[in-house]
Amino acid sequence: MFGYVLVSLKKTAEQNIYDDLKEMKEVKEVNILFGEWDLIVKLEIESAEELGSFVMSNIRNLPEVNLTSTMIVAK
Repeated sequence: MFGYVLVSLKKTAEQNIYDDLKEMKEVKEVNILFGEWDLIVKLEIESAEELGSFVMSNIRNLPEVNLTSTMIVAK
């Protein structure tokens, strides 16, 4: 399954987080955005439960991350 995570960062360089996320095998794509959100991350993962665990452990746990919003692809 696929999911997208919008990421809002604390005052920091987006490029550092971008590079860190690109190294994770579950991350299929990362884009830097202009506007309310700083990054959008495309994930490929086995289940909604694993997606939630991954986001909490690997994205929301980063000290630079202020806020996330996760969307699960329906079709």
